[in-house]
Amino acid sequence: MEKPELLAPAGNLEKLKVALLYGADAVYLGGKAFGLRAFGGNFTNEELKEGVDFAHSLHKKVYVTVNIFPHNSDLEALPDYLLFLDRIKVDAVLVADLGIFMMARSLVPNLPLHISTQSNNTNWAAVNAWDDLGATRVVLAREMSLAEIKEIREKSKVELEMFVHGAMCISYSGRCLMSNYFTGRDANRGSCAQPCRWKYSLVEEKRPGEYFPVEEDDRGTYIFNSKDMCLLPHIDEVIASGVTSLKIEGRMKSVHYVASIVKAYRQAIDSYCENPVQFKIEQAWIDELHKVSHRAYTTGFYFNKPTEDDQIYSTSSYTQTSDFIGFVLSYDEKTKMAVVEQRNNMKLGQEIEVFQPCGELFKQTIQQMFDETGLPIVVAPHAQQVVTIVMTQSVEPHSILRRDIKA
Repeated sequence: MEKPELLAPAGNLEKLKVALLYGADAVYLGGKAFGLRAFGGNFTNEELKEGVDFAHSLHKKVYVTVNIFPHNSDLEALPDYLLFLDRIKVDAVLVADLGIFMMARSLVPNLPLHISTQSNNTNWAAVNAWDDLGATRVVLAREMSLAEIKEIREKSKVELEMFVHGAMCISYSGRCLMSNYFTGRDANRGSCAQPCRWKYSLVEEKRPGEYFPVEEDDRGTYIFNSKDMCLLPHIDEVIASGVTSLKIEGRMKSVHYVASIVKAYRQAIDSYCENPVQFKIEQAWIDELHKVSHRAYTTGFYFNKPTEDDQIYSTSSYTQTSDFIGFVLSYDEKTKMAVVEQRNNMKLGQEIEVFQPCGELFKQTIQQMFDETGLPIVVAPHAQQVVTIVMTQSVEPHSILRRDIKA
C-alpha cells in the first residue's frame, strides 16, 4: 500500500513551519496575489523562498496557489510571478483557469501543475482531459462521494487530491458570487467576505422592512452555515480509495489549529498504513480535533448528499475545548527552562497541556515563571510577552502550551 501525502494549509511562515514539523508531507500557500485567500496573511516573495528552503531541508514540499479566475488586468504581472516560483523551485502551482494553465505550460514547462478544486473536477473524463493537457495532479471537488472518487481512480492515472478536513463552502466548489454581490469583494479573486456565515431573516415582498425569522427564533437564522468536514473517523476508507493526497482546509486558521489537526491525521494515516487489518480509531485523535476552534463536524458529500443535519441554523460561532496560551521558542535541558511566547492568559497555578511536534503530550502546573529580565512573575499580562517557565519534563521547540477551557 502506498501511503497518501498529508497536505496542510500554511497561511504564513510560522504556520508553514508548524505544519511540517507536526507531520505534514507538504503545504499549500499563497503569495500576495493570484490566490483565493487574500486575507490569510500570505507570503511575500522573500518569505516564499524561505518557506520553500525550509520545507526542502526536511525533504517536504510546497505548493503555491495561483487559482484565481483572472480578469485581463490580473494577467499583466502573472508571467514574472510564475518565473519567480519556478526559480525558487516550488514543487507545484495550483491553477483553476485554463488561460493561466496554458501560460504556465509555456513559460515554466518543468513546473508541475495541479488543477484546483475551483475547476469543478467531478468526473473521470474531466480528470483525464487535464491529464492529457499535462497536469500532474487534479484536486477533486468536495461535492463527490467516495464511490465516485474510487471510480475516477480506476479510470485515471493522474495524481488525485481530496479534501478530508475543514470548512465547507455553501457554493459549488467555492465558486460563489454572494460576497461580490453584497460587498463588492470577489471570492473568485481572493477576497471572500463569507456572507454565508451571516445571520438572515425573511422579508415578504409586500411588507418591506418587516423581518421574519425563518425559524421560531428572535435572533434570525444562519441558513447558509455548513458544518465543518471531518473524515478522520473514516480514514481507512479514504486511503483505500487510492487518492494521492489528503488535504486539510484552513489557511486562515490558527497555529494551534494547524498543529492539532495535522498531528491527528498524521497519527491516523501512519497507524492505518502500518497495520490495516488491526487498525482502529483512537479516541485521542478525535479529542484532538475538538480541542481547536471548529464548527460541528460532518462527512459532507462522501457518503450521501448533505441534508439539514449538515447545516447549523442557530449560530455562526465556533466551539473548542482548549485555549492556546503559549508557544515554546526554545528549551534548556540543563536548567529545565523553556522560553515561551505568550499567546493567551498565563499565570502561576494553571494546569497546562504540553502538545509537542513529535513527543508525547503531557500535563503540568505552572509553578515558576520569569520575565525577560529574569524577575519572577505571577502572570504574563502582555500580548506575545516572552517568558521562561520551569518544565517538569523535556519539551521540544515549537511545542504548544494550552489549557482546558473548563478548568
